[in-house]
Amino acid sequence: MKKTLAIILLGVLIISCSQTKKKQKTIKGTENFDWLLGKWKRLNEEEGKETFENWEKVRNIEYSGIGYTMQHGDTIKQEKIRLTKTNGKWNLIVTVPEEPQSITFNGINHSKDEFSCENKEIDFPNTIKYWKSGNKMNAMVSGKEIKILFEFEKLY
Repeated sequence: MKKTLAIILLGVLIISCSQTKKKQKTIKGTENFDWLLGKWKRLNEEEGKETFENWEKVRNIEYSGIGYTMQHGDTIKQEKIRLTKTNGKWNLIVTVPEEPQSITFNGINHSKDEFSCENKEIDFPNTIKYWKSGNKMNAMVSGKEIKILFEFEKLY
């Protein structure tokens, strides 16, 4: 009888521990920036220009984006953007064709609907922030004296 009771208690303990681990994985796995996903068009762009960002999820710890500005049907500016989690921090990596190397902006804070990254070693921008506001996406690039706000609407 004691042996049967010990086996039952051991089984309950094992099941209980595995359920706790599953709950922890689920809670950890809810950290995402899926609100970035899709094609976005900038609302506050200069007349005659159109700016877009397209975001996709590569995996749970990496998002890939491309931003580009068009004028008269030609692409006049382009950048590849990656939001990736490394060593517990979300970092933004920006690659532009005219630069030989990517620029990494280290994560300084993030929550469910926003993230901010910075790189104080370059002239501009030093900080990049993205946030969700209702059904819109906003971004701001800033330096010591300059702030540029981007307001996007989702196309799909």
